[in-house]
Amino acid sequence: MANELIEFVLVSVALLGIGIYGLSVKRNAIRMLFAVEIIVNAANLNLIAFARFMPEAHSGGQTLALFSIAIAAAEVAVGLSLVIVAYRLYKNIDIADFRSLKG
Repeated sequence: MANELIEFVLVSVALLGIGIYGLSVKRNAIRMLFAVEIIVNAANLNLIAFARFMPEAHSGGQTLALFSIAIAAAEVAVGLSLVIVAYRLYKNIDIADFRSLKG
C-alpha cells in the first residue's frame, strides 16, 4: 500500500516540476496557462491519492479535487479571454509585450 502511494506522489512531484519549469522558462501566455494547469493537476493527483489511501479522510480530498477542477476551468476561461484580448491589441501573445498594460 505504501509503495503505491509513493508512486502517486512521485508522479505528482514530476508534474509539479514540469509545471514550474513551464512557468519559469516559457514566455508564451498559452504555454504559461498550460503550466498552471499542470501544477493544479499535480495537486489534484495528490488529493485523490491521499483520499484513496487514507480511508479515515471520508472523501474530503475527492471533494476538494472536484472544487479545484471547477476553479481551474473558470481560471482557464478567464485566462484565455485575456489572451484573446491581448492578441487583438498586440498581434502577439508574448508576456513581455503585456508590460504596457500597467495602469
